[in-house]
Amino acid sequence: MGFGAYVLIALVVVIILVLISNIKVVPQANAYVIERLGAYSATWSTGLHFKIPFIDKISKKVSLKEQVIDFPPQPVITKDNVTIQIDTVIYFQITDPKLYAYGVERPISAIENLSATTLRNIIGELELDHTLTSRDVINSKIRTILDEATDAWGIKVNRVELKNIIPPQEIQQSMEKQMKAERERRAQILTAEGEKQSAILVAEGEKESAILRAEAAKEAKIRQAQGEAQAILLVQQAMADSIKLLNEANPADGVLALKSLEAFGKAADGKATKIIIPSNIQSFAGLATSLKELVTDDVKLAK
Repeated sequence: MGFGAYVLIALVVVIILVLISNIKVVPQANAYVIERLGAYSATWSTGLHFKIPFIDKISKKVSLKEQVIDFPPQPVITKDNVTIQIDTVIYFQITDPKLYAYGVERPISAIENLSATTLRNIIGELELDHTLTSRDVINSKIRTILDEATDAWGIKVNRVELKNIIPPQEIQQSMEKQMKAERERRAQILTAEGEKQSAILVAEGEKESAILRAEAAKEAKIRQAQGEAQAILLVQQAMADSIKLLNEANPADGVLALKSLEAFGKAADGKATKIIIPSNIQSFAGLATSLKELVTDDVKLAK
């Protein structure tokens, strides 16, 4: 085999190696920007591709995943002239590899500078207290402005977060004192409210106890009066029944007179000094006395 054959074999091997080296596989969630003779030619997506040797060139490899940039703290001045440090975190995604490759030089640096200027403009319209309590509003405004500005760069800004807001040291000390005083004030208010509620509950308890005692005394008096009334009714009923029985028995006049005399004796009870006795009872009493004397005389004669 001559020298020419070796040269031909070497040339074939070189050509094969060059062809193999120009077979490219684009990974998932990536894109390649291809230039042909210095001009944009195509954007390769995921899969197998062949590049023409010495004519095509991979200009830029672009990741289509969502990316995160944590920028260092930026000094900004609030509306009430307080200088604070704010560091931001930006979540973005490349949507157009061609615009990303040719839209702006150093896109990440452009996003950082744009976010810093936007942040200064927004914070410059807010006072310190409002800045500390309006993170969501600030995040939304920055995201909207950055998203509109980066459309021409093939970038979509998904979220912007204020990672930290650092006021000056003396402001921090003043805020800590203010928060401590506020916590003490709230504690005193809670203590006073507790004491007030306790006093109200005690007063309500005493009121209910007094009402219950009054109700009990009232009920006792009512029951006592009812008992006395019932006793009176029973006595009157007994007297009525007694009179009824007497009327039904039709007693003689002498029995009635004796009963009347006994009644007057009980009415006197040894305390009355004068008793007025009806005439019929008086005559009966005299008759009774005469009979008593007669019986006494007969007893004496018999002895």
